[in-house]
Amino acid sequence: MGIKIIAKNKRAHYDYALEDKLEVGMVLVGTEVKSLRGGKVSIAESHITIDNKGEMWAHNIKIPHYEFGNLNNHEETRKRKLLLHGKEITKMFHKMKVQKLTIIPTMIYFKGSIVKLEIALGRGKKLHDKRADDQKKDIQRKLQKGIYE
Repeated sequence: MGIKIIAKNKRAHYDYALEDKLEVGMVLVGTEVKSLRGGKVSIAESHITIDNKGEMWAHNIKIPHYEFGNLNNHEETRKRKLLLHGKEITKMFHKMKVQKLTIIPTMIYFKGSIVKLEIALGRGKKLHDKRADDQKKDIQRKLQKGIYE
């Protein structure tokens, strides 16, 4: 059961301090899966919401049209239902509301032949937090090279 990464949300690690990660499934149509097999997807602008029915939805995941599809091709940025147990959704909802966190998709990948989405609870970083992280990374790079004084 290998994992083939289709896309990562690198911007999420820069803009958010990520805490809890969770692997979820997505409800997709056939042409979306075929387009994903070609490695075409963008999750940089996407976000996750929980509606009043207790269902979790992914918005703005851009999966382009399948190039060999017909007129019945899928919409590129439609909202997609995420597949989780009710207890997991309730747990994420309560953490999100109490700690004022955001749910962000971090990675989309194939696990065997099934498309999975990794989501994480994240707290938004301020500008000074981002600068501090950049300084730490710079120091680590210099230590790795052995040129830090």
